[in-house]
Amino acid sequence: MAVPRSPDLFNPLLAAIKRLGGSASISEMDEEVTKNLDLTNEEIAQPHSERQTELQYQLAWTRTHLKAFGLLDNSERGIWVLTQKGRDIGEVDPRQVMRSNTISRKNKGSKVADNNLSTLTNTKAVEIAETVLEEVWRKELLEKLLNLSPAAFERLSQRLLRESGFVEVKVTGRSGDGGIDGVGIIRLGGLLGFPVLFQCKRYQGSVSTSVVRDFRGAMIGRSDRGLIITTGTFTREAKIEATRDGAPPIDLIDGEQLLDKLKELRLGVVVKMIEQVSVLSDFFDEI
Repeated sequence: MAVPRSPDLFNPLLAAIKRLGGSASISEMDEEVTKNLDLTNEEIAQPHSERQTELQYQLAWTRTHLKAFGLLDNSERGIWVLTQKGRDIGEVDPRQVMRSNTISRKNKGSKVADNNLSTLTNTKAVEIAETVLEEVWRKELLEKLLNLSPAAFERLSQRLLRESGFVEVKVTGRSGDGGIDGVGIIRLGGLLGFPVLFQCKRYQGSVSTSVVRDFRGAMIGRSDRGLIITTGTFTREAKIEATRDGAPPIDLIDGEQLLDKLKELRLGVVVKMIEQVSVLSDFFDEI
């Protein structure tokens, strides 16, 4: 079957987040939905853009529609939760959701147009500009990462881990070492510390299960925790293998998460905040 369109994913996503306890991150939701769809590996990995698969793109629109319909909400930390309406409902009629959202957008547009058409135009212009700018810097940053040499990408990963709280981060990068590129110490409460082995994959495609399996094999006897950082994505099987029961866990950072982390840590990225000034009328009234 082809990758489902967003309306066809309304009920699978609602069922997925309910199985996850009523709240979930985007990656948790995407994974839960994916494993319950009858899709081939090729269909799951079908690209929509350099950073996103077609399925991820359709699921993003699914969340947007369900939020507009009042079934989902999301926090500033990127966690999505079922609303009371979402918890109470069983399944939805996709046509009803799409029709309701279309009418709602038209009504909102009419009301705003009647009150202040210029405000609506300006707001839309700002939203469009922000979306375009987001896409531009993410694409530019990814291109920079892909143009780095393997050694430079390892050094960047080393810096990222240090800025994230790791200590004694060393890049080894020895050939024939099972893909282990370095090791860092993560401390808990400033007292306990344990080593985390990491691997850096400057990929445009998807990291496969074999990469995760080989990396874990190289970890044996050296660390109980691993981390793989890539500019690409991870296949569904690779994600499952990384958290397989009875095996040392391996954390995965894909390209989207890497871009977000570099922005958060201001590594190679400058974020300019627009200054907003408000006049305090009470101040002058009290002089």
